[in-house]
Amino acid sequence: MDSPSNRTLRLLSLLQTGGEWSVAALAERLDVSQRTVRRDTQRLRKLGYDVQSRPGPGAEYQLRPGTKIPPLLLGADEVATIITSLLVLETWAPDDPSASVARSKLEQTLPPALRRRAAATAISTQILHEPPAPVDWALVGILSDAVAQGARVGFDYTDQREQQSARVVEPHRHFLRNRQWYVVGFDIDRGDWRLFRLDRMQSTSILSGAHSSREFPFASIESWLASDFGRIGPPTDEAKNR
Repeated sequence: MDSPSNRTLRLLSLLQTGGEWSVAALAERLDVSQRTVRRDTQRLRKLGYDVQSRPGPGAEYQLRPGTKIPPLLLGADEVATIITSLLVLETWAPDDPSASVARSKLEQTLPPALRRRAAATAISTQILHEPPAPVDWALVGILSDAVAQGARVGFDYTDQREQQSARVVEPHRHFLRNRQWYVVGFDIDRGDWRLFRLDRMQSTSILSGAHSSREFPFASIESWLASDFGRIGPPTDEAKNR
């Protein structure tokens, strides 16, 4: 059975040939129902492609003239690096299909020579089972969007003493440490920078409203951790020059 990702790529390739395509013609070329064509067209739009259509029962689709689809400019060594990284995630999180789906989609977009390098890398690479704690990639996505937007997130948190609380935080960075995923952010109610384990966060969402961005007071996460979570202040210019 053709996967949705494969089918959507085939639909995109047809639209890239130019002109207007009726739903019926696309359905015939893709060997799917007209309803599936409409659903896959919506998927393309969500991915950012400007697919236009005329309203009515005889609707026709067209990729807006001038739409630029950037080529995938990767070298052989870069492909090997990406495939290896995805293999690590596949091995460490066997119940999460995100990495394997991403690798499959990447391989479909590569030209033949690079596709052979990707296949060779996958065949020749063995990843040992030394996984970190599972990570919720949807949560990672929420935190990433919040950092990029300078937004706050709200969530329910259970600490190491099993105490539960509601938190409002301005996330700064999330990172992997000792096989656990964490996020460091400014806790609004506590007025301080705090560390949270991602697997202890529940019902996380981006909060609406504008606020001034807050600068992280240390040069890096490593220096903040070394300062006993900010209890020892960042070094002064005088101390740095000693």
